[in-house]
Amino acid sequence: MDLHQPSGRWRLGLALTLLTVFLWGVLPIALKITLEQMDAFTITWYRFLASGILLCAWLGFRGKLPGLGGRPRHVYLLLALVTLGLGTNYLLYLLGLDRVSAGTSQVVIQLAPALAMLGALVFFRERFGCVQWIGFLLLLCGQALFFHDRLGDIVRGVGPESAGVFLVVAAALAWAVYALAQKQLLLAFPSSGVLLVVYLGSVLMVLPAASPGSLARLDLLHLGLLVFCALNTLVAYGAFSEALVHWEATRVSSLLSLTPLATLATAWAGSRLWPGRVPDEVIDFHALLGAFIVVVGSASVALGKRSG
Repeated sequence: MDLHQPSGRWRLGLALTLLTVFLWGVLPIALKITLEQMDAFTITWYRFLASGILLCAWLGFRGKLPGLGGRPRHVYLLLALVTLGLGTNYLLYLLGLDRVSAGTSQVVIQLAPALAMLGALVFFRERFGCVQWIGFLLLLCGQALFFHDRLGDIVRGVGPESAGVFLVVAAALAWAVYALAQKQLLLAFPSSGVLLVVYLGSVLMVLPAASPGSLARLDLLHLGLLVFCALNTLVAYGAFSEALVHWEATRVSSLLSLTPLATLATAWAGSRLWPGRVPDEVIDFHALLGAFIVVVGSASVALGKRSG
């Protein structure tokens, strides 16, 4: 079987990967500010609506709209599961972000790919190599070190951040369910077709709790941030996909693991350039070290060689 080979235009691949890191890194900050004037359900609804319309138009233009008829029952069940998984992930992450800082949310959400890989051990009978198990332990240790001064309150379920952290952990679990179900669905649909069903299905799922009319009450700043958040997913995933065309997947993945540090850096810079608007990330040396260990652990899980 022929395998994909990168084009060799590594500078373009590097630039696209850094663009993805920036977009994913700054997204929690943009969402955090947007939450000042719009609730989590409505923000999520508009993000899915914009993504669904634009992706539908793009696939229609290319003549690649997915056909849904005549599929086995389990395919429709998996489509419902991926829609529920990603829709729940978007919503729970945003509800959690409303209670914790942008940097905290990005550190916690790094559990998502690790949980997905643990699920793959069970459902797809994949195996972790030694480096991946070490990476998973580093990820957990890094999380504990990042929250070292709040860990007791979080475990006991008290304190202002506890609910937010638990919501982001639940969002990570929901994303893992989505990722595992999508992996199985790739036997029946291309990834773009799955995403289209997920986006449009989530629009219907979130609509009863959303307030679309609140769009008219947004000022220019928050309206612009909502548009940015709605377009972020499409642009970031497009840049990520194109980066894989020109650069090795291992190199792309290793840089993407820097996203939590990118969020912490942009939040720190934003709080100084725009005081009072961008929340300051107050973290000590131990928490910063914990965030770095989370990055190393996440990269090890993603890039480590599987056994067997």
